Amino acid sequence: MTILNIALTEELLAFVEARVNTGEYQSTSDYVCDLIRHDREDTELLLLDGLDSGKGRPLDMSTLKQKARELLGREQGL
Repeated sequence: MTILNIALTEELLAFVEARVNTGEYQSTSDYVCDLIRHDREDTELLLLDGLDSGKGRPLDMSTLKQKARELLGREQGL
């Protein structure tokens, strides 16, 4: 096991301590490890979704910019 020191604001520390005090987590370390595990799982799912989405194609910036302008115009009522 490796020890990692982190700095938290008082507000974040109070939030973490509240989560631990509910009994769901045994310690702040347990809580942080659980957050990291969930983040890693979410990242892996996003990567798998990307792989499953099919073959990639080159990005055409001029077309992308034009679509963005059109969307912005619609939102602004232009």
